Amino acid sequence: MFKNSWNILLLFLFLIFGSPAYPSDSSAKGIEKYTLKISRKFANTYCNSTKFGISKDGALKFSIGETNKEFSNKKLNKFINFKLLNKNIILSLENNCQIFDFPEYELDKLTFKN
Repeated sequence: MFKNSWNILLLFLFLIFGSPAYPSDSSAKGIEKYTLKISRKFANTYCNSTKFGISKDGALKFSIGETNKEFSNKKLNKFINFKLLNKNIILSLENNCQIFDFPEYELDKLTFKN
């Protein structure tokens, strides 16, 4: 009887004073996946815009706006390496759209809120 009540008391204390453990979303693999997701979104939007007949400047502004709209205010934005993101975007443009002359400095306008 004493053993059962002791176990119940300990269980009750663990439930009351125990703090939940949450996984960290900011792992290196998670950040890499997030960066690739952003670069694919930008590249797909840019490719579709240029194929639809929008000029390169218009497609760039539209792609930056759509990407900012979708990924702003995400908690992983503070961990983004923008040099790596820009390289991934250029690689996505080359591989998926066969755009080989995209200037990297144009991607400086792509920023996210932390």
